[in-house]
Amino acid sequence: MKPLIAVVNILLPILYVIAFIIYSYDFMKGGKKFSNSKRLFLFFAVIFHFFYLLIRTIEFNHPPITNVFEIFTVLAFAVSFSYFILELATDIRGTGPFIIVISILFQFISTIFIEDLVEVREVLRSNLLGSHVLTALLGYAGFTISAVYGILYLILFKEIKLNKFGLVFNRLPSLEILEKLSFYAAVIGFAALTIAMTIGTIWLPTAFPDFSLADPKLISSFVVWILYGIGIASKVFANWQGKKVITLSIIGFIIAIFSTMLTNFLAQSFHSFY
Repeated sequence: MKPLIAVVNILLPILYVIAFIIYSYDFMKGGKKFSNSKRLFLFFAVIFHFFYLLIRTIEFNHPPITNVFEIFTVLAFAVSFSYFILELATDIRGTGPFIIVISILFQFISTIFIEDLVEVREVLRSNLLGSHVLTALLGYAGFTISAVYGILYLILFKEIKLNKFGLVFNRLPSLEILEKLSFYAAVIGFAALTIAMTIGTIWLPTAFPDFSLADPKLISSFVVWILYGIGIASKVFANWQGKKVITLSIIGFIIAIFSTMLTNFLAQSFHSFY
């Protein structure tokens, strides 16, 4: 199966680049020539990527979470999958290039540097841990997409304020729709992170009986979860609108990335498996 894994690994970034080109062409031309086919192609790329993750798991007898470049391919999948679900739910198809380029970046790095590890720590063979990591990455993928839509919102807001009605104004959805997309992506991220934390709560005491609730990764994840929970509740119950919601989404994303980098590279945590 290893030759098949190697071939699929090479094809994945190519598929994402083709999807990016199709979405970008439609964005630049403003037509609907590939309106349905581009979604179908993205669906094929996502399914193909899922197949790749599945055969890696079967062949090497562990979820693809044993090194940073395996994590990168899972993250590329998480971003594309989250965007596909969002596009399917909203039927808004014009923002694909801004999201798919993220998957291209992570998948290209993974394709070049990924290692096929057979001998790994026993804890990394846990399918429950694999589910925990996958849903956590889906959560952060949702937050990333939410932040991208937030940035697009601010760009369009500035263009309108300056009375510039060019390509950005003509091609991007309205401010109201961008705000909704950012909110929906944040909801997807929050739901996925909630599932990840629930799985972690079940798995953690079994894998690490002497774990500490003061673990930096646990604290940072909880802070991010609380922050997005407050933002979503404020939008739903306090009727927050416009730049206030967008700013909170971007700030939440910055805190999530900063805390992840800080806990991964500077702090000691039982999450550090390799």
